[in-house]
Amino acid sequence: MLISPALTGFGTGLSLIVAIGAQNAHVLRQGITKQFVWTCVAICAISDAVLITAGIAGIGAVIERANWVLPAASMLGALFLAGYSVVALRRALSPTSLSTKQTSTAPSAKQVIATTLALTWLNPHVYLDTVILLGSIGNSFAADRWQFAAGAIAASVIWFCTLGAASRILSRLFAKPRAWQILDLLICLFMAYLAVRLVLPLL
Repeated sequence: MLISPALTGFGTGLSLIVAIGAQNAHVLRQGITKQFVWTCVAICAISDAVLITAGIAGIGAVIERANWVLPAASMLGALFLAGYSVVALRRALSPTSLSTKQTSTAPSAKQVIATTLALTWLNPHVYLDTVILLGSIGNSFAADRWQFAAGAIAASVIWFCTLGAASRILSRLFAKPRAWQILDLLICLFMAYLAVRLVLPLL
């Protein structure tokens, strides 16, 4: 075998995780605001590890048979993303929230944890990509499938740690309110777009 299962898992996992999604946008914003970013990173990485392990263990086949799982996740995810979009729009229009420093209105740890978990576990694509796709590819390696899983999990940990560290550096660029308005407006539009994408297949 020219490429080891672990390296294949790393490359495959990274290619799926790096694509900008609601989860990444949330980690980016928390890093810029310096609000529990490493808590977000830990939740995202641990969640990926659980989902990848579940896929390699064969849970993906169960999800494919349970026809209600993905539509239910799509509907709940769309509702949550729509709400997140509205919150981002309100932030963009509220000059009191445009700061990289902690304020009295900053979200609590519980709120950040709940949002991170929702953006992760209510996203149907996480089941399609992480559980079903990575699970099926990993199981093609038979006895070496857990090496593939280890590589994919390593990719997730490295990516989210890199994103968390990079976002904190970017906080210097967000000293001006205009930069915050642009960021939150983009997040608003992006979350709304993702919500629509989740709902359309159900119509």
